[in-house]
Amino acid sequence: MNPLEIFAPGLAGLFVIPIVLGLARAFGIYIVINEREAKVFTLFGKVLGTMDRPGLHFPFLTYGPRSLLIPFFGKRHDVSTALRQHYLRGQMVNSEEGTPMGVGIWYEMQVNDPVAYLFANTNPEGSLQANVASSTISTLSNLEMDKMLEDRHSLSRNVRHTVSPLSEKWGYRLGSVYIRKVFFTDSQMVNNITEKVVKRLVQVTSAMKQDGENRVGLIRSETANKVSQKMAEAAATRPDVVGRAMNEISRKDPEILQAVLEVMETNQYLESEMQVEVVPHSSSVTLMM
Repeated sequence: MNPLEIFAPGLAGLFVIPIVLGLARAFGIYIVINEREAKVFTLFGKVLGTMDRPGLHFPFLTYGPRSLLIPFFGKRHDVSTALRQHYLRGQMVNSEEGTPMGVGIWYEMQVNDPVAYLFANTNPEGSLQANVASSTISTLSNLEMDKMLEDRHSLSRNVRHTVSPLSEKWGYRLGSVYIRKVFFTDSQMVNNITEKVVKRLVQVTSAMKQDGENRVGLIRSETANKVSQKMAEAAATRPDVVGRAMNEISRKDPEILQAVLEVMETNQYLESEMQVEVVPHSSSVTLMM
């Protein structure tokens, strides 16, 4: 048998099977639904049904012979139900003090009703962005600046509660909403605030330095006072100690006491740097009193 005759059916199947499957998919015999995806079928301008369970499906088993007319008189809409994130930058608001501020809003959205998402609003994502922006502006406008900067968590929840009821009507669910950034838009105001902050830091630094110097001076004065007290106590104690020692020496040996007194007297003469005249015993000098 010719080898070509053996492999011919297999080669034909490699080309025929993909064509047959493609035609079956084009005519709606079967469909494949991926994760986080929904398919909406319409026939003669009316919604026939929705499939959102991932896997292989046969519309004929669900909708009957009408499903065969969809490729000719209807349409199949593919809708993503995955969680999507958006960020709106530079939304302008005014504080209570009249300061122009810029706001950045981050939010999540997910389709939970594909039919309403397709037909309840011609531009649901644009409408959602507009509603989130307008709700943020109305919530933050005319608020005190410190509250606008510090209470972003509670303000974000207020925005979500305001927008969520309307988003449900349009077929999607609004997820987390967070005011991520609040900033000044006037460059001159930013420069003024920066200058004030720098000056305040210089004042605080100098005050801290002065306070430290004052504390060091106080510690030094207290230490010097205590040292002088201890020195005075020591100076007051010295004569008593010396006097007791001299009395003890005089009782035991008067000659040693006399020698000590002479040494002390000589030391006083030396320290006073006074002139001393020494007269020999053999001289005939008469001392006049």
